[in-house]
Amino acid sequence: MKEVVRLEKARETALFGSKAVGLGQAMRDGLPVPPGVALSGAVVEAVAAGKDRVIKHVEKAVHPLGGPLAVRSSAVDEDGAEASFAGQHLTLLNVPSSEELASALSEIWWSANSDSAISYRQRVGLFTRPSVGVVVQALLDPETAGVMFTQNPVTGADERVIEASWGLGEAVVAGQVIPDTFRIERSGRVLERTPGLKKIAIRTVSGGGTVEEEVSPELVERLCLEDDQLGELNRLADRCELVYGSARDIEWAFAGGTLYLLQCRAVTRAGP
Repeated sequence: MKEVVRLEKARETALFGSKAVGLGQAMRDGLPVPPGVALSGAVVEAVAAGKDRVIKHVEKAVHPLGGPLAVRSSAVDEDGAEASFAGQHLTLLNVPSSEELASALSEIWWSANSDSAISYRQRVGLFTRPSVGVVVQALLDPETAGVMFTQNPVTGADERVIEASWGLGEAVVAGQVIPDTFRIERSGRVLERTPGLKKIAIRTVSGGGTVEEEVSPELVERLCLEDDQLGELNRLADRCELVYGSARDIEWAFAGGTLYLLQCRAVTRAGP
């Protein structure tokens, strides 16, 4: 089935969505992306409809990833420069194994067809029915994670802006912590290091799902990135811009001392 492929073979945006194709391109260009599988919108819809043959095929394709898994939407028209669907389509972290994948895919399909998601589509001028591809990846257990803008999203300055916290990056993306903030010149010179207030970390739990874990008091305001890690992030920003173009919004994580790229989208342009 050509609509279920290893992530590095995802090339058709009309089938797999921009997120899957972008990550596939990153893997082909040697960027540090966790291994994964791309599922087309038609496959996800068939799984949501309970079609056993498709469910078994998907489980077989994903099984080599082991577990736990990160399951993220990759709708055909999400994450462009004009509109980002961050927060609209569901992401499910710590799905224990491929045997639990069908229910996760159904939840994501329904999230993209929810009233709020459809209303958002209409507000940004999209009136077609969503085609919801999905990226399934091996889930990391990061020490630190967050987001990085390759250009300052507020001032437009030609500098990196990094927001970071302990644990999974969803704490930063969902605004559950005040993250550490760093600004870095393209040359690598650090312009700013501002500690945040990181009272929780999102961690995986046995059996699936995540939990908000209290951070030790001594870590709440301690910077969670060292200068060598900032250097690695700056180099990742360079490489991402070479692959994707300028003005990128990157999700990243350090796990086991290694930097991983989790997502790279265009910075959404503000409306008039």
